[in-house]
Amino acid sequence: MATSVSSLAFSLSSLSFSSQVSHKPNALSFPRSKSLQISHASSTTPLVVSASAAAGVETADLRSFVKSSLPGGFAAQTLIGTGRRKSAVARVVLREGTGKVIINYRDAKEYLQGNPLWLQYVKVPLVTLGYESSYDVFVKAEGGGLSGQAQAISLGIARALLKVSDDHRSPLKKEGLLTRDSRVVERKKAGLKKARKAPQFSKR
Repeated sequence: MATSVSSLAFSLSSLSFSSQVSHKPNALSFPRSKSLQISHASSTTPLVVSASAAAGVETADLRSFVKSSLPGGFAAQTLIGTGRRKSAVARVVLREGTGKVIINYRDAKEYLQGNPLWLQYVKVPLVTLGYESSYDVFVKAEGGGLSGQAQAISLGIARALLKVSDDHRSPLKKEGLLTRDSRVVERKKAGLKKARKAPQFSKR
């Protein structure tokens, strides 16, 4: 037992501790990397949006084009037709031209928001008779939404085409373009949420 204690003491005395132990063992040092220098251009040109001004100029040009094409206004023209759909009313005037469609002094594609179905409503009567590039269409539309106005314009164009020639009646009637769609929104009833929708029934 004495020999084991003496051997243990001898092994402890032989151990040498380094005096260069850091007082902050958790402190880690990393070499500093070169800082990135981002240089912003001091003179940046501001973005100028002039879409509204361009649209205003285009509208003014179309307004002058309509006034020059329709001397005396809409009421003085001969090839005129009135179309109605839902609560929309459209007065349509046809003039010999290249196929332009102007609605409320705006291009038809812009006015109808590029919707292909609404644009098709407007073009169907002219395409049926093969006049899609023979007449310019001038429209004054009011009331309702764009869908109702587009269908009202279709009926107005079909009725105006009857004044070009009475022979157009048969092909237009065959396509159903001369029939006034009399469907309107059903009125709301008292005690109901809509025309027919009732509140949920509760027994107790």
